Amino acid sequence: MNEPVRPVIDPAHLPSERELVLRVIPMPADANANGDIFGGWIMAQVDLAASVLPTRLTRGRVTTVAVKEFIFKQPVSVGDLLSFYSRVLRVGRTSITLQVEVFAERNPENPEVVKVTDAELTFVAIDEQGKPRVFNHA
Repeated sequence: MNEPVRPVIDPAHLPSERELVLRVIPMPADANANGDIFGGWIMAQVDLAASVLPTRLTRGRVTTVAVKEFIFKQPVSVGDLLSFYSRVLRVGRTSITLQVEVFAERNPENPEVVKVTDAELTFVAIDEQGKPRVFNHA
């Protein structure tokens, strides 16, 4: 009987103290003329991933109000499996600041995990009119 094939990926390369909030595979339509994935596409995915924890913590609508830092460490290729990890850095009365790290699992024949992006974003909890609202984060 054959044993199931398991990916040979060192879990030490993936952060354990952060929460996995999104996984996605970029497709050819997401690539630029050089064949790499558009930075803007990656930024949009980071914004989506970053909104997960603030939405949970505030129990309502949030909006991105700042991107303090966005670092592209390595190019992303079509077919990479991107994993977005998030952790809360600061919680205020109406805002939450997070760090998002993006890792690519690539080369299925010879698997490797590399960090491709690191970003810091701030979200504000908003009400139905789009105005900042205080939330209970106890």
